Amino acid sequence: MSFATQHSHIAPCDHDDAALLDILTAPAKPTPNLFARRDAALDPLLIAAAAASGPNVTRNHYHHDFFPGVMLPQHEGSWDWTKFTAEGKTERIRLTYASRQAPRRQRPQESPLEQGKENDPLEREQDSTKSSDVLPPKKRRPSLVTPTPDVKPRTSVSPLLVPVVPTLPLVEVKCMARTRIPTPHGPAFLHLYHNNRDSKEHLAIVIDPAQLSDPSGPIAASPIRSRTLDAVWEDETEMDRITRGAYVGRLSETSQRVSEPPSPSTQSQSNPAIPSPLIRIHSECFTGETIGSMRCDCGEQLDEAIRQISLPITIPPTSPFETSTVIPGRGAVIYLRQEGRGIGLLSKIRAYNLQDLGHDTVTANLMLGHQADERGYEIAGAILRDLGMGEVGSQTEGLRVLTNNPDKVEALQKEGLTIVERVSMIPRSWQKRHPELVTKKPTLDSNPHIVQPGEEPDVAGATMIGGKAVYGDDLDKYLRTKVVRMGHILPLWMEEELA
Repeated sequence: MSFATQHSHIAPCDHDDAALLDILTAPAKPTPNLFARRDAALDPLLIAAAAASGPNVTRNHYHHDFFPGVMLPQHEGSWDWTKFTAEGKTERIRLTYASRQAPRRQRPQESPLEQGKENDPLEREQDSTKSSDVLPPKKRRPSLVTPTPDVKPRTSVSPLLVPVVPTLPLVEVKCMARTRIPTPHGPAFLHLYHNNRDSKEHLAIVIDPAQLSDPSGPIAASPIRSRTLDAVWEDETEMDRITRGAYVGRLSETSQRVSEPPSPSTQSQSNPAIPSPLIRIHSECFTGETIGSMRCDCGEQLDEAIRQISLPITIPPTSPFETSTVIPGRGAVIYLRQEGRGIGLLSKIRAYNLQDLGHDTVTANLMLGHQADERGYEIAGAILRDLGMGEVGSQTEGLRVLTNNPDKVEALQKEGLTIVERVSMIPRSWQKRHPELVTKKPTLDSNPHIVQPGEEPDVAGATMIGGKAVYGDDLDKYLRTKVVRMGHILPLWMEEELA
């Protein structure tokens, strides 16, 4: 009689449980595949059998209550399960893992160049060619490092322990396309660039309307053209060159003149009578340019830069018998895709929430683990050189930079560009404010942010803000932070007027 029928006090069980009990308490070795597979996550019978037959069983493991035939086969007449061995199976090969990492305390500290941003996955994809042997280790808190005073110094250093400092290649840019863009301030040429540092499409907005017609008159400025655009690419036709923008004059159904490749003989020299071109290095700002956010003046600055560069240039006469000459404005806006001073749109939105809690823009960036300003201007310098603007030691002209940030001027000079002047950008709202109305409670007719009677009306502009002025308390706090904490050269209007 089986064990299941001997113990009548056991609760009723199904056929599978009874079959399992018979196998566990049978006097002979069981034959495989006599009962159904048991797939339950917690099988009480199997758990009890394992507990009752383990090598370290005590009375607390209930071996005196469950399956005495399994635990004591010599007394119950069942087969001794301690002699069971699997049949038809080979010994599993156990692979040993040999770590190639050094102890954490001996690993080099992570290089700042290897530190990425939470919203910049592209850079990690580009580093997929790196071997896992030379990846920098994760940082460890000093409190977790165990001191080892008795460790003897190594006589030789493994190559894996040598810090790997990545060497960035020289910046190379290539103008992939160019087209004419009519703006409220006049025509412009939009250039799109690729580079070997990132996969972003940086832009150059070139203001040079003289290229749309043949130069006439004794005073003519040299055209601002891209060398990589005018170069002849491999296996391309004239239509391919025209399609990507390598043409001269204004493109139309009747005018399709392909540009000539650049050469030293075709490069025109600067005219000393013409002022140096005006440029601006502008970083992308979705919130200020696209949806008209008044937390910053980026949209206003982009429109103001295009407007000022487009202003006609008056050249005074060289003798009393001559008259002044007026030529179209010329210059460029280098539009870099580095949102939020380089931290990205995601971190920028989070920084806005921290600013609402009372922190300024610099502190908010630092709280998110970023620097106050993470922008770089190497690509901007390469684009300007490609346009033939501001190169040191060449026959090209110097540059006038439209900015309040002295760091931009210094960065461009490090890129080998000649800067002859820095031109300030005063916020439009600060230009139009009336100090005598600031201390009063503003009304609809006496708001210091509104253009008063007799002033110039608003004009159309190139961004969401257009030709209007950005204003508000958020903007004032932002501008004050740029002056006080970031070193921008801009007078604090409210403090000066109210002092």
